[in-house]
Amino acid sequence: MEIDVTRVSGDEVRALRDLHRREMDCQIILDSWLGRGWADPYLLRLDGRVAGYGLAGGIREQPRELVIEFYVLPDHRAGALPLFRRFVEVSGAKSVEAQSNDLLLTLMLYDAAEAIESPVILFQDATTTGLAVPGAACREATEADRDRLAAHGLDTDAGWVVEVGGGEGEGEGEIVAAGGLLFHYNVPYGDIYMAVADAHRRRGYGSFLVQELKRACYEMGRIPSARCNATNVASRATLQKAGMLPCARVLTGTLRGTGAVS
Repeated sequence: MEIDVTRVSGDEVRALRDLHRREMDCQIILDSWLGRGWADPYLLRLDGRVAGYGLAGGIREQPRELVIEFYVLPDHRAGALPLFRRFVEVSGAKSVEAQSNDLLLTLMLYDAAEAIESPVILFQDATTTGLAVPGAACREATEADRDRLAAHGLDTDAGWVVEVGGGEGEGEGEIVAAGGLLFHYNVPYGDIYMAVADAHRRRGYGSFLVQELKRACYEMGRIPSARCNATNVASRATLQKAGMLPCARVLTGTLRGTGAVS
């Protein structure tokens, strides 16, 4: 079995990446790295035929030593492990990050890495909710909200806010939570982020905001998704109350030995 791994341009792996996205059928959280110039693509050949591709990357100026994508065409998957090991050797990768719903890369991680950790939980929308908090309303943020957001320690670039009180004849309400949607992931997925001001936590504002961000995401023709640190019990509960349920874990590991050969 002759294996060849060659550094190529992004255009040369575009069609294979499209197949990978279609097979994943979910949010791919590091999908944008190649377009941002943070990853190097490699074409994999087996006995002279195209067999797949891999990406090794690093944020901004970091060394390109993290395997973030690995895809092998179905006809060649019996040779996936030796292909992966050769890809690691050629790319100089030292670690790997995989979503557990990326079955092939997850298998490679468990075959070739050690010190495996699971720091992040990924979420998908599973349930439509009808949450409401008395006196609270969710609306798009305006430029006039920036100082008020900063005063509460909230993201001044947030696209949406939850406001309590106010209304006609009542004056300006109080902003208690803020969040938004990020779209630098694979289409059509949008990533929800949010925060609640310290003085207003545990009152349901966070889950209400997530629910409304889900609604806004669908109205844009996108699919809501989210993530949180695996140790953040409060964020996980907030997301689940709003109908977002765990769908995968992010797994990280250190590749064993030179070329990941154990």
